[in-house]
Amino acid sequence: MAFYCARLSAKPILASLGRLPLTLKSAHYAQAAAVPKVNFKKYEPPKPEHYDDKNARLKRPLSPHLTIYAPQLTTLLSVSHRAAGIILSGYASVLGIGALVLPNDVSHYIMMIEGLNLSPATIFLAKFLIAAPFGYHFANGIRHLYWDTAKGLSIKEVYSTGYIMLATAAVITLFLAAL
Repeated sequence: MAFYCARLSAKPILASLGRLPLTLKSAHYAQAAAVPKVNFKKYEPPKPEHYDDKNARLKRPLSPHLTIYAPQLTTLLSVSHRAAGIILSGYASVLGIGALVLPNDVSHYIMMIEGLNLSPATIFLAKFLIAAPFGYHFANGIRHLYWDTAKGLSIKEVYSTGYIMLATAAVITLFLAAL
């Protein structure tokens, strides 16, 4: 114990405590008469403000949108893949509802189209427009399945498979239109 006390008194921190000025002499205490009176306001719920109005009031900038970016092959292929899927869904919906609602079968409507005596170029163009979403979506779907194997994900490979997919989609579409 004596060793412990001797060690404490030898520390420079304890030795400098005597030199500190007393701060209690200079402390000022608030008088009871100087306490301010508290007034309460009636609660008003905040007024609803639209998100865009709040951002305009606070002078916040708009977030970047697709319009500020330069078009890239990857972006265009992604957007067109989704658009082709939507078009194919529309085909399936129209054909399914048409099969349920229309009074005649498909052969009747094919004979009606043949009765129009359209030129072969017009028929080929119509078949091309119908087959293009399928050919594109099919070829790009195979590309996505390739990516699911964790291959071809570098930027160079993404661009090269994109160009290969476009060529494959064109071949598939031409083949289907030529049937």
